[in-house]
Amino acid sequence: MMHFLQFTWNPPTGIDLGFITIQYYSLMFVISFVVGWFVMKRIYKREGEHLDKLDSLFIYMVLAILIGARLGHVIFYQPELFKDDFWSVFLPFQTKPEFEFTGFRGLASHGAAIGVVIALLLYNRKVLKKPALWIFDRIVIPVAFGAILVRFGNFMNSEIVGIPTNTNYGVVFAANGEDFARHPAQLYESIGYVFVFLILWYIYWKTEKRKQLGYLFGLFMILLWTVRIFAESFKKSQDGFADGADALLSTGQWLSIPFIIAGIFLMIRSKKKMDTA
Repeated sequence: MMHFLQFTWNPPTGIDLGFITIQYYSLMFVISFVVGWFVMKRIYKREGEHLDKLDSLFIYMVLAILIGARLGHVIFYQPELFKDDFWSVFLPFQTKPEFEFTGFRGLASHGAAIGVVIALLLYNRKVLKKPALWIFDRIVIPVAFGAILVRFGNFMNSEIVGIPTNTNYGVVFAANGEDFARHPAQLYESIGYVFVFLILWYIYWKTEKRKQLGYLFGLFMILLWTVRIFAESFKKSQDGFADGADALLSTGQWLSIPFIIAGIFLMIRSKKKMDTA
């Protein structure tokens, strides 16, 4: 029986091109990178930075997000892959029990965050050569937009599903062989990131807070990881190191707390660190 607040979700696994199927999750990453490049181009023009530095930034970000997100997922959620199917850790296919193209599935946002921090420090040192927080304050705007699409990609792929609602409300993920409704936790998180993006966009373009080194980056950390903690409350356990029936918080929630604390520190410190460049 169909209810107004419940629907069945069973889309194709991806866009079938005949010789390959493009996973929605991978497609969302591609769109995120393209949109992110145009957003940063506009920001660099406003700041008077040479646009040729964008090409290097694009490469650093692509590698950092893909490698960091993949390693983060495997380390925190599937460490057995290092032993059971080593090449699937780094490449978009599995080799066991049989060879199969899978796309880039199994990517952790916490790992991506760590990868981005490392990559941006290297990029700033070798290419940009400005205060490190300058680039962090600006890159968070396209990163927040990308987070919206990535979680929507999870929903399209029926991945990272929510817990059962036990009511007539929710989404039936028929692609997973289920006939009961779950919370669309991916959509909750994606919608939350819409507000994160809009807040950061407004503050950068309409206020002088962008001149406080670390302010936007700190605000991003607080907002994004708070959304993550909220969304985790509705997610099915991903069997991380802290997940369990008696766990106070999930793995994703525990991993989010240090980022929020760092964000608070950066925002407090930003009042004393003005960009005079």
